[in-house]
Amino acid sequence: MTSTPPQRQIRARHTEDTITVYQAFPPGIAGPAAADGRFPAAFKRDRMTWIKPSFLWMMHRSDWGRSAGQERVLALEISREGFDWALEQAVLSAYSGRFHDSQAAWKRELRQSPVRVQWDPERGPRLEPLAWRAIQVGLRGEAVRRYADEWIRRITDVTELAERVRVTRDASLLPVETPYPVSDSVAARVGAATG
Repeated sequence: MTSTPPQRQIRARHTEDTITVYQAFPPGIAGPAAADGRFPAAFKRDRMTWIKPSFLWMMHRSDWGRSAGQERVLALEISREGFDWALEQAVLSAYSGRFHDSQAAWKRELRQSPVRVQWDPERGPRLEPLAWRAIQVGLRGEAVRRYADEWIRRITDVTELAERVRVTRDASLLPVETPYPVSDSVAARVGAATG
């Protein structure tokens, strides 16, 4: 019997040096990105871009790569050093007295930080909401530049995998996502479990 993960735990496919995050794009961005291992000029660096370590949350968000403008799903292996930097800069996208000294302080941090974090219900193989949450990390400004220019190690188009999982509901095809270790200070900053 598998145990239920903590309410807010970063779970991801990761190695000693990298963590895999997911994004979905139109073919004009995804095709060149997967071919060249970096984003093309059409990738908008002046907007917030959200990266998701949960494959199934990305499937929920993009309707298995069938939503307009999200027809191609990419798995991006990025440096753990970069991802950890993002978490160290992050501010929760919603105010909570548990994590912020005051609403004014939270608003000030939110304006200044290049990284936002939010937690949404994790999804199962049928995209049903689960009892625990998955993290999303929003990058803007300096964080987008670092992500696009420094952190990416490999980009893989996983649209066909998304379609196979959608059609078969075969959970054995899913990427294995395990707890991602974070420091106590980062866990406190983003409201995550440490283990």
